[in-house]
Amino acid sequence: MNLVLGPDELVVCRLPGDAPWPSPSARSSFYAATRSPDELSVVCHPDDAPHGARVEAGWSLFSVVGPLDFAMVGVMASLTGVLADAGVSVFAVSTFDTDHLLVRSAAVGPAVDALRAAGHGVTSR
Repeated sequence: MNLVLGPDELVVCRLPGDAPWPSPSARSSFYAATRSPDELSVVCHPDDAPHGARVEAGWSLFSVVGPLDFAMVGVMASLTGVLADAGVSVFAVSTFDTDHLLVRSAAVGPAVDALRAAGHGVTSR
């Protein structure tokens, strides 16, 4: 797989499941929101963190170069397994066309090294 490391540091936010749907601004180069009955999770630029959210700062984004066919099997497993073996925790987000992995910004170096050692390509945006 080929991945692109995004330029911005991101935050992962948690709101109650019944919180109003937040709106991104132009600052967020990447924005994801997912609602379940128990929570609303948001990944965004730090300046777009929703008011009152629990915020976990310091994340960097790796995006798989896509689009990926829905019939592809094992994409996330091939990436998360390598990172798990390297002791790198991930927060995964998928979109229609591709998959994205957030890793703690402090772990970007070990993540890049592990992914490249496993034969994955990593470039920076």
